[in-house]
Amino acid sequence: MTKASPSSTAAELAVTRTATGALLLRLSGRWNLGGNLPSPAAVEAKVTSATRVEFDAVGLTSWDTSALTFLTHVSSLCKARGIAEDRSGLPPGIQRLLALAEAVPERKGARAEDEDESLLERIGKATLSSTDELREMLRFLGEVTLASARLLVGRARYRKSDLFVLIQQAGAEAMGIVTLISFLVGLILAFVGAVQLQQFGATIFVADLVGIAMVREMGAMMTGIVMAGRTGASYAAQLGSMKVTQEIDALTTMGISPLEFLVLPRMVALFLMMPLLCLYSDFVGILGGAAVGIGMLDLSPITYYQQTAAAVSVGNLVGGIFKASVYGVLIAVSGCLRGMQSGSSSSAVGDATTSAVVTSIVAIIVACGVFAVLFYILGI
Repeated sequence: MTKASPSSTAAELAVTRTATGALLLRLSGRWNLGGNLPSPAAVEAKVTSATRVEFDAVGLTSWDTSALTFLTHVSSLCKARGIAEDRSGLPPGIQRLLALAEAVPERKGARAEDEDESLLERIGKATLSSTDELREMLRFLGEVTLASARLLVGRARYRKSDLFVLIQQAGAEAMGIVTLISFLVGLILAFVGAVQLQQFGATIFVADLVGIAMVREMGAMMTGIVMAGRTGASYAAQLGSMKVTQEIDALTTMGISPLEFLVLPRMVALFLMMPLLCLYSDFVGILGGAAVGIGMLDLSPITYYQQTAAAVSVGNLVGGIFKASVYGVLIAVSGCLRGMQSGSSSSAVGDATTSAVVTSIVAIIVACGVFAVLFYILGI
């Protein structure tokens, strides 16, 4: 006999043999969650040598799902070894619940099990997932292109009041963070350049370095990265929340294209505001460089201005503005794409927001590299 606890009220399990050679499991005491319950391991070794299992629950004073879990495990052992069971000694309630559990089979994949996948299987699943994501992205880009075409011919359905609000959010309300980042970037560029140029007595060329770097690359790129974290993430969160509350489904039911009503105004707003923010960023970044050049390198304001004006060409300025416009479209498309792909839960909205920022920044860096190669080929 094997007992789990000496207390008369605790759950007890006794394993004995009957006169017919059957294995008798005698359950007594209180089989409740939180108690010191017997382990099925005490039965496993003895079940293997039995041809029949019987139960005696006369001494069972109370029970809950813990008793069902134990008996279900024993039943699974008996079925796996082809051992007969006699449940007549169990309470009627337990018998009905066990029969119900057996009548409804466990759904495949309901348990989180570790699957030993091969490297080839993991590569295949990752490839299929990437292919599906690429297909979804291309479909979204195609629909956005069609919506843009309808906008050009005046057939797109959206509210102009929403467009003006989005322009304000993507423009005037973003100037504070753009000012701070651009000024610091110009300051850092001037510091880095001054350390090297002072070795050759050419500190005057700090103005050239800051001016060309800000106008040609850094102004547009830093503005794009700031807007990706600020506005692109906001677009993804807004559209993801609308998907959770089924507002996007409501628009579709009313025959209104969500791409025209929600995505198109956001894309237009960033496309229009990014060039202006880029120009402002260039100006503030040059001011940051001037603070170092005038305050630490003893350059006069007029000299710094003349050196900057001589170094910066119209081609550099136009190229930076063009890049900013493209970055604006990439940010809007990335944010709206991740928002439309969001799941229907609060955690999914957070994941979509994070994915939007990552996608936007990666797209900006890739586009910057492509522009660098093209501008080099074109001699700009």
